[in-house]
Amino acid sequence: MRLQSMSAGRSINLALSHRGIEGLKLVGMDKEILQHAIQMKGRMIHSIEGDLNFQSYSIREGEHINSISRRVLNVMLMNAVEELGVKINFLHRLETFNPNTSEFTFTNKGNRITLSEGALIATDGANSAARKFMMDHSAELRMNYQQKFQPYGYKELTIPPGNNGQFLLDENSLHIWPRGHFMMIALPNPDATFTATLFLPYEGTEGFDQLTNTSSVDNFFKKYFNDSKSLIADLHQEFFSNPTGHLNSVKCSPWSYKDKILLMGDAAHAIIPFYGQGMNCGFEDVVVFDQLLDKNTNITELFQQFEKHRKINSDSISDLAEDNFEEMRDKVADPIFQRKRILESQLEKKYPIYYSKYALVTFRPDISYNSAMIQGRKQDEYLLELCKNKTTFSDHDLSEIFNAINVL
Repeated sequence: MRLQSMSAGRSINLALSHRGIEGLKLVGMDKEILQHAIQMKGRMIHSIEGDLNFQSYSIREGEHINSISRRVLNVMLMNAVEELGVKINFLHRLETFNPNTSEFTFTNKGNRITLSEGALIATDGANSAARKFMMDHSAELRMNYQQKFQPYGYKELTIPPGNNGQFLLDENSLHIWPRGHFMMIALPNPDATFTATLFLPYEGTEGFDQLTNTSSVDNFFKKYFNDSKSLIADLHQEFFSNPTGHLNSVKCSPWSYKDKILLMGDAAHAIIPFYGQGMNCGFEDVVVFDQLLDKNTNITELFQQFEKHRKINSDSISDLAEDNFEEMRDKVADPIFQRKRILESQLEKKYPIYYSKYALVTFRPDISYNSAMIQGRKQDEYLLELCKNKTTFSDHDLSEIFNAINVL
């Protein structure tokens, strides 16, 4: 990643928000990394006719999300780790763990390396080898595992800068082209490019299986994304060269094996990317683990306490991410949803202590994902019902609504 040129293809820019920033603060890297990010203050909705509608995330100062390159963030973190004297061993694959001898065996270019001291904190992603070992011992561990694939894939595309190096879209927005059961999004980069990601069903009338040649791609973009078609300079080349990624989530339990293995991050709780919380949730894992580390000397109890604190919350953000996928592709262009968002902005302005579901999840690391989900869903249900039959709200209405929300 640092020494070799790598294709984007599957990257999807990362959305860094308050929970993730708390993790970076823990290691003193928040300010340095945020210098390489671009603030996104809301969603810019592109209608099929080409009209724009901006939906602010919050009216409070400092409440925005930050678009950052996956590569840039990883390189900065790896460099920082090496500056501490830590050696990173790349391309070492966990092959086996012997529970009788507590030996971990890794392979690298045909060579076998065996380690027998300490514990393994496995942050090896959604296809975790450590989790596979635990699943192979599922009867002993009473291991529960759920993997869910969405019937959607994604394709990454690029919107380059203009002739004078300028952004071709508003640079402080997350751009969304909602089209009912599919969509495209675009996140800004510091070099004035946008990383666009097209989410389509694998099959069907608007599915990837229908886009088999340049003519079908041209017709599809002209019909559904005409205002962006001319902006994607290498549409044909990228569409047919970049891989089609898949979207899947993982839930499992337990997350640990005695005092030897602990799953963390995507290895324990992979989620789909539609709340922009996958990385933030992983960084929050580190914050919680660090807090528990100061209170527990017994490793087995430490691992168990970590799961007790995090499992309910990782399940909650996984469920919220699925909800938000539907919201982004289906609801953001709906007039009732738009009225609800205007109403929430009015509530935030009049009562700064009011937080929407999105704001609770994204900007309130002091509130757990589970609590944010429960409160946010109650608020959404109540406000959407109001907005079905009412289009404007007086100050008196806002006062009544705010009081009603407080007793939900």
